[in-house]
Amino acid sequence: MSRKDAHAFAASLAATLMVSIVVFQAGDGTFGAVPADEIDGDEVLIVSEYDPFQIMAR
Repeated sequence: MSRKDAHAFAASLAATLMVSIVVFQAGDGTFGAVPADEIDGDEVLIVSEYDPFQIMAR
């Protein structure tokens, strides 16, 4: 997915599931979003993290 879509998806997912979501870039250049506890770090670059409790405080 595109970087813009990954960020939008991550923010929505964090607010819905109430868990921290990480946006990452894989080795092939694609972007994705997964719960922070599921990221293993193999060949990915963490771009940002969405904490649902900080989102709700804004």
